[in-house]
Parts: sequence; C-alpha cells; structure tokens
Amino acid sequence: MQSGGLSEEIETRPSNPYGFAKDALRKQLQFLQAFHPFSLTWARLFYIYGEGQPASSIFSQLKKAVDEGLAEFNMSDGEQLRDYLPIREVAEKLVLLALKKKNIGTINICSGKPISVRNLVEKWIQEGQYRIKPKLGFYPYPDYEPMAFWGDRSRFDHLVNG
Repeated sequence: MQSGGLSEEIETRPSNPYGFAKDALRKQLQFLQAFHPFSLTWARLFYIYGEGQPASSIFSQLKKAVDEGLAEFNMSDGEQLRDYLPIREVAEKLVLLALKKKNIGTINICSGKPISVRNLVEKWIQEGQYRIKPKLGFYPYPDYEPMAFWGDRSRFDHLVNG
C-alpha cells in the first residue's frame, strides 16, 4: 500500500498472504546466504502484459471482449497509475540479469514510467485496431492497492548500462 515510485530499498510491508509469502521467501534466501554463499537475484516484477496472461488480467479481459465482438469494454475510470511492460521485454531483462552471474539482490523489472490504466487500454485498442470503446466508471477502484505506484528502474539501468 505504498504510493509513488518504488525503489528496491523501500521497506517491504506485505498486506496480503501472497505478498507475505513472497517476501518471506526472499528474506529466507538472503538469510541462507550467510551460511551457504550463493548469488541471488530477486527480480521484483511489476505489471506484465501479453499473450499467456491469466484470464483475470486487464489485457486478457480486453482481448476476450474484442474476441466476443463487444462494443464496449467495462473498466474503472482508469486513472490508476501503474507500471506495465510487455512480456517479451520482461524476458529480455531477466536474461540480461542472468548473464551478469552476480549477487544482485533485489532489483526492479519495470518501465519506470507510470501510465494510467485508461491510457494503456486506449493504447492497446489503437495498436490492435480494435473496434471497441472503453466504458469508464463501470467498476469502482479497488481498495486493496494504492491509486498510483510504479517501479524505479535506476538501479537496473546502472547495473546494465553502467
């Protein structure tokens, strides 16, 4: 439930069992490094889109609405700011990190550029040349996440380019 740009140094405070489990695993692996030295790269992924996404993702929901020939795509007002990357770009970044063969620790895999969900959906519609219009305000904003958060990718850029 933290807003704004999220760096790797921000203290984690998971607010659900899924987040808690991921954070506990990361901390356990870091603890084990003291007894059994090994390299650890913990990639913190932000929002990913592309083929193969779960049916619950907004990308998959849009594709389903298009495939069904719907005239409108039900969504919130779409003013949430998020950090999205296409799956191919995520894979490329993970390969770059793996090839470093270093103890990198936690690192953000993100664009570093917030985009509103509305603008993202409109971009997907335009790129796909879909004949569907967003129906804004159909869903309320979720109360389980902040309105605006995205990744800080400065550490990634420094590691890869520096």
